[in-house]
Amino acid sequence: MSTERPVPSPCISVCALDDDDICVGCQRTCEEITRWSRMDNTERRQVLRLCNERARASGLLWDVGSPPRV
Repeated sequence: MSTERPVPSPCISVCALDDDDICVGCQRTCEEITRWSRMDNTERRQVLRLCNERARASGLLWDVGSPPRV
C-alpha cells in the first residue's frame, strides 16, 4: 500500500498580504495559509486552483499566446 505524499506549500517566501488579505507571493488567503498544515491533499489542490485563478485575475500569470490584461 502506498501513501500519497503531502501536496507541498506554494509559499515562495515573499510573504506580504495585500489589501484583500491575499499573499502577494503565493496568492493564498490568510485563512488558507493558517490552515494549510491541517488540510488534506484534496483541500490543498483546491487552494492551489484558487491561487492560480487569483494570479490570472490579477495579471500576475497568463497563458502563453494570450495578451496580458491591462
